[in-house]
Amino acid sequence: MPQLPASRTLLVADVGGTNTRVALASREGLRTDTIHRYKNASYPGLETVLRTYMEEQGIDDIDGVSVAVAGPVRDGRGVMTNLDWSIDRETLMRATGAEQAAVLNDLQAQGHALGLIDEANLRNVVSGPATVPNSSRLVIGVGTGFNAAPVHDTLQGRFVPPSESGHANLPIRTQDDLELCHSVETAHGFPAIEDVLSGRGLERVYRWHATKAGAPSERGAADIMSACNTGDDEIASHAVATFVRILGTVCGNLSLVHLPFGGVFLVGGVARAMAPHMQAFEFTEAFRDKGRFAGFMQNFAVHVVEDDYAALTGLIAHLEN
Repeated sequence: MPQLPASRTLLVADVGGTNTRVALASREGLRTDTIHRYKNASYPGLETVLRTYMEEQGIDDIDGVSVAVAGPVRDGRGVMTNLDWSIDRETLMRATGAEQAAVLNDLQAQGHALGLIDEANLRNVVSGPATVPNSSRLVIGVGTGFNAAPVHDTLQGRFVPPSESGHANLPIRTQDDLELCHSVETAHGFPAIEDVLSGRGLERVYRWHATKAGAPSERGAADIMSACNTGDDEIASHAVATFVRILGTVCGNLSLVHLPFGGVFLVGGVARAMAPHMQAFEFTEAFRDKGRFAGFMQNFAVHVVEDDYAALTGLIAHLEN
């Protein structure tokens, strides 16, 4: 973790589709005792959240502020994909009194955290060879939405370009895949990856399986995972199996695009929830199922990041470097 001057204080915020987490950082790094969570629906915008947080912490201004948003960022301005907020550097500086501000896509923040995450918080789900220092890596987020960001370490520093990978087409390999695509495309008129590989996507997959079974029903994502964990609902198990298989396929596709010889890192609440089921539901097989390139896919290890503060850590690293 970068060492800050003793008197330097940073404010970092991870803005998700539902909640925003805010914290302070000092010379010792992230101050976990200052992390507070706010429900986005209770506030008109991030500026109000940050001012509320600073009032609660009893601070008037800070030296730097860095924010990760779940949406596209361009020219220092972020627009939330699943929330009617827009965030820019000028607003952040006005709200906090900071002279330095940065706005990143949430997956970019996760990318800047790689190398700073304790090994105990990395669950290996696909084995791979030993990595060469400074090899490219890939962060894939599965939570309220879906996205990915490649991570490149260069002589000029770390480069983590943004993307909107969750809005590309769903892959289709089987007749069932095609039927699922037709089912989920009713949400936005287009079968996007995020329409399946997200919390709400899991609910759509469950609904599709239930309809196929002749017993149409709906369950929330948390209930589906709970039912799969206990074995109480066969449809829930089918839904999770389908989710894991498609996740493996998509992660494999993205790996062929970015060649992350330094590893693939899955982040987000849904990714963590799926981790215990990846072996049983053949994530590795789906990940490596690339025809004559199946052997080549063994170059890529896959890990699930189980550090809930990784994005905040990445924001600090980006601001200080």
